Amino acid sequence: MRNNTPIVLAAFGTTSRALDTYSFIDMAIKQSFPEHPVRWAYTSRMVRSHMKAKHRANMKDPRQVLNDLSAKGHDWAVVQSMHLISGHEFYRLLDEVREGVVRTSIGLPLLTSPKDYRQLADAIMGNGLPDNGTATVLVGHGTDHPAWTAYPALRQIIQGTGANIHVATVEGDAAMEETIQAVVQSGARHVRLMPLMLVAGVHLQEDIAGDEDSWKRAFLDAGLEVTVEKNGLGKHPAVVDIFVRHIREALAIIPDSL
Repeated sequence: MRNNTPIVLAAFGTTSRALDTYSFIDMAIKQSFPEHPVRWAYTSRMVRSHMKAKHRANMKDPRQVLNDLSAKGHDWAVVQSMHLISGHEFYRLLDEVREGVVRTSIGLPLLTSPKDYRQLADAIMGNGLPDNGTATVLVGHGTDHPAWTAYPALRQIIQGTGANIHVATVEGDAAMEETIQAVVQSGARHVRLMPLMLVAGVHLQEDIAGDEDSWKRAFLDAGLEVTVEKNGLGKHPAVVDIFVRHIREALAIIPDSL
């Protein structure tokens, strides 16, 4: 591992004020790797176009960032996926960096190994769980990619602790009706909704906390009190620690010399 190897944090991106989550992560990564240049890349073409048109922000895609690093004399880089699971966006990222001019070592998404799942479960459990009258419902985006199995895997690990915590998704597995039924049967009178997303952007505002056709509205209609956690997972230091470990693992396979 060479000390000057750049670290490229490759995120989907967001058009909401939740961009401050990336700032929090950026500071934590730079503190953990002070000798390594840290750059950001954004994998969503829609997000990049929107931010350029509305805010004149020049968000670069991973290939552009790697080309810039090559022009500065770097021949290796760690590309750390800032995705939750190894779904469609992660594999698009792999395809894109494979064609780059810089050799890359890939840092894996947040939930990849059993250790990752246990560490995330510990982070959620250590985030101050409410009393027995409250159920916590983690709501993720969901996917039609085979990586959808990440959600029931996390559900199994968390429910094995005996805590009144449920894992659901906006799309795909874990239908809303089933989750509401499970919460009601648990005897909970109050629900705390938490976004199971790195950045709590549009999905939080509309699908989770919206006034209509949302998870919040569905629980209210079921007669339960509801509060909503406004921050995504990226605002939790223990979650960022998982990415830090993945970056260390990716750096470890880069040779000191060629």
